[in-house]
Amino acid sequence: LVDRSAELLDANAADVEAQKRFWTQLGGVAVNNEKLEMVRFPGIYVVLRKQESTGGTVGSVVNHVGLHVKSMNDWMPKWKAAGLTIETGNNPKQCFLTAPDNVRVEIIEDSTISTPVAMHHIHIFATDQLAVQAWYVKHFGAIAGSRNAFQTAAVPGGEITIAKADKAQVPMKGRSVDHIGFEVKNLDQFLKKLHEDGIEPEAPIRVSANASKLRLAYIFDPWGTYIELTEGLPPTSTQSASR
Repeated sequence: LVDRSAELLDANAADVEAQKRFWTQLGGVAVNNEKLEMVRFPGIYVVLRKQESTGGTVGSVVNHVGLHVKSMNDWMPKWKAAGLTIETGNNPKQCFLTAPDNVRVEIIEDSTISTPVAMHHIHIFATDQLAVQAWYVKHFGAIAGSRNAFQTAAVPGGEITIAKADKAQVPMKGRSVDHIGFEVKNLDQFLKKLHEDGIEPEAPIRVSANASKLRLAYIFDPWGTYIELTEGLPPTSTQSASR
């Protein structure tokens, strides 16, 4: 039922235009679904909403989001010229960027991707990696795997990466990345299956106040990851240009 790993919602942006500028400097394309402002990458939408946050991503259960670039050498001069905060290490094919509102973004080079930039992963920190992996496999049809020291759960469009944490992290609701999301093919059916598994939505399905054809509901995973389930998130062809 999961159509794509559709959404990283930077719901609590103090300055929406600053966030939009950052994500487009990473190669994203600004788009709208009616009044809903987003930046689109292959595999993910970054959804923007003006609201103060309770803190950045580091320390919350979703520590950062990861993107692939085809060539680090092509992008690095552009990011430096734009004045982005860049953290480099010993691996020339990896770096971290800091978006406004202290959103941490990992960049990994992968020369095999077909686009200059693409979604790669959402990185969860939890005390029990295998339990997190099993939860997303059971409820979202993810495919279990591993990468380096991490357990992974692959979904269409990207990967949920699970790192080992020494202690439970802060729930993400209210942070600068307020929640992650999945576009599903049949929201009613998806919630029915979750109900059968003992998982209830935070509130009944509702229609977005900003996009008349977008239906949505929210759930939590057991570790404090706030998850939006959407049906109708992607903009139509007539809405593809940013206002």
